[in-house]
Amino acid sequence: MRTAYVVVTVLAALSAGFSGTVLLLRAEWIVKALTDYRVPRAWWTPLGVAKAAGAAGLLAGLFVPVVGVLAGVGLLLYFTGAVITVARARWYSHIPFPLVYAAPVAGALVLGLLS
Repeated sequence: MRTAYVVVTVLAALSAGFSGTVLLLRAEWIVKALTDYRVPRAWWTPLGVAKAAGAAGLLAGLFVPVVGVLAGVGLLLYFTGAVITVARARWYSHIPFPLVYAAPVAGALVLGLLS
């Protein structure tokens, strides 16, 4: 069980880290999406930093479990907010995108609690 927890946690951290990095680097496709969803430009950097910090927290949680749990919960709240933002913008076909990032985080939390 521990091996599965480590693998899923690393994958969750990599995906959240990637998501934060592309936002901080202002990748064209993410800028278009955030503009379409009407997310204020002033929020972009803090949101990218939050995702990157969550990714780092997941990895730190492999050594200090409470940090991983807090990071995981924070990322789940973040991606829940992303789903709400996409739904409010009426881009219903885009709702699966934040869920793809949230799924491994949820898996890491569950596996962490079980191991």
